[in-house]
Amino acid sequence: EEDEQKIKEKKPKEERKEKGKKSKEKHEEDETMGKTRKRKSKEGGEEKKNKKAKKEEKEEAENKWKWWEEEKKEDGVKWTQLEHRGPYFAPLYEPLPDDVRFYYDGKPLKLSLTTEEIATFYAKMLDHEYTTKEIFQNNFFNDWRKEMTSEEQKIIKDLDKCDFKEIHQYFVDKSEARKALPKEEKQKLKEEADKIQEEYGYCILDGHREKIGNYKTEPPGLFRGRGDHPKMGMLKKRIMPEDVVINCSKDSKIPEPPEGHKWKEVRFDNTVTWLASWTENIQNTLKYIMLNPSSKLKGEKDWQKYEVARRLKDVVHKIRAQYQADWKSKEMMKRQRAVALYFIDKLALRAGNEKEEGETADTVGCCSLRVEHIRLHPKLDDQEHVVEFDFLGKDSIRYYNKVSVEKLVFKNLQLFMKNKDPGDDLFDRLNTCILNKHLQSLMDGLTAKVFRTYNASITLQEQLKALTNSEDNVAGKLLSYNRANRAVAILCNHQRSTPKTFEKSMKNLQIKIDAKKQQVEEAQQELKKAEDEFKDTKDAKAEVNVEKKKKLLKRLEEQLAKLNVQATDKEENKQIALGTSKLNYLDPRISIAWCKKFGVPIEKIYNKTQREKFAWAIDMANEDFEF
Repeated sequence: EEDEQKIKEKKPKEERKEKGKKSKEKHEEDETMGKTRKRKSKEGGEEKKNKKAKKEEKEEAENKWKWWEEEKKEDGVKWTQLEHRGPYFAPLYEPLPDDVRFYYDGKPLKLSLTTEEIATFYAKMLDHEYTTKEIFQNNFFNDWRKEMTSEEQKIIKDLDKCDFKEIHQYFVDKSEARKALPKEEKQKLKEEADKIQEEYGYCILDGHREKIGNYKTEPPGLFRGRGDHPKMGMLKKRIMPEDVVINCSKDSKIPEPPEGHKWKEVRFDNTVTWLASWTENIQNTLKYIMLNPSSKLKGEKDWQKYEVARRLKDVVHKIRAQYQADWKSKEMMKRQRAVALYFIDKLALRAGNEKEEGETADTVGCCSLRVEHIRLHPKLDDQEHVVEFDFLGKDSIRYYNKVSVEKLVFKNLQLFMKNKDPGDDLFDRLNTCILNKHLQSLMDGLTAKVFRTYNASITLQEQLKALTNSEDNVAGKLLSYNRANRAVAILCNHQRSTPKTFEKSMKNLQIKIDAKKQQVEEAQQELKKAEDEFKDTKDAKAEVNVEKKKKLLKRLEEQLAKLNVQATDKEENKQIALGTSKLNYLDPRISIAWCKKFGVPIEKIYNKTQREKFAWAIDMANEDFEF
């Protein structure tokens, strides 16, 4: 009886325990359901947003002018009708508030308006590396003094005594305040910018509304240049309507210059694609307002560029056979031309144009290489006939490469370097003009750049064939695509310095990976628990639960795999600029055909702007396209 009594007493306790356990489980299940619902509603919202964006894009694509389906105009004629508003000029200078002062030799000094404006250009750049460079400081100070009043010139004689800190802080605060603006204010600013774009950012070309690329003139400031440019720090002057040449069609409404001003000239030249032009004062080069990359004029040029590169495919073997034969030529110029062409073909080097000394940074290309830029190693790292290149190429990007070359190329280089000083030209009988004339005789439209485009596109196509696994998921296929793209970027020497935010974003990605791993482990435990329960009960509800847990685990594992791929990709690309080759050297039809063949959404490769730029290729290429 006592035992029975104990059992009776114990029962409610266990029942309570059991009930508590069940309600806890139910609470957890509700919580999970809640999270799932939240996620689903979030995903649903995202999905709706994406669907809406896709629908808008589809409508835009349907309404887009399919110029590639029209008959081409006669040679040289670019348009029959062109109407636009002219450039949008940079706003005039707003003087500094009275409490923001410039100091000279420790004392505040009120500057004239022009002098003050130029001082703000320097002040804004105080925390930039440029302002620490002596050449930048000297160029700035010389140009600044030219614009000062005679009184200011008498006082301000030493840059080291100038104190721009207060002005610098004023612009830092202004920038922070702009970032911290409430949403409504930001929206207002956006609407104002949109209004300007609506008015100045479009033109009418042959009856179609086309987007203009850079419809604003560059504001005045200090010239930066790439690398150690000898003119860095010089004053870029304000562009005035009187500097600008307008180009439009005779029957169009000619753009009005701003009040009180007039244009330098109005032209009606339909053999060029620019809308307005002016000469900038630093290097005396022409600057243009052109159409947006998504426009007919730019798209047509792009398409033509890749078609010329495709034509090279049919004659490249003949060209290679000829330059190899010319390595033994009796004429020194022919030998030099043949070796240079070998470099352009094999290493995708740029041709390298002649430049005025002291006008630009000391950058070179193939034809302008000097003896000091290469070293010859009969044997190096188990390879024979190695050429070590080390020079600054376009935009002062260093080109460093060790390449094993053909024996005859090596011997010719030894000959070209004989009895020369380090500063002498390697190809002293050659220039880009001679080289391009020769290329033109080999194939109509052939230049050194066509070789670069051809080799880049062919490399991408071959790499995609070699690297893509049709069994991979989309993330895996994208990793293969980026690896193929990277092979091209390395060939073309498209480097970048590791982004400043790289460490931080990698850290954040690792945190996400660790959290996802934890979720996967928990989901594995949950699944095992559910499977054990099903083994014990053989209950239909338990079976449904097992399936649910399996699905969850699968989804989490896919998400983890995607994050891991992302991390690999990020690490591999930290010093490679993939975008340059993707947008300028790779026939987009190769990428689009690959997407269509392997079921990868095109938006994973090209963003909206890029899809607009390559609309002709998206419409044209099917999955069987071969470059």
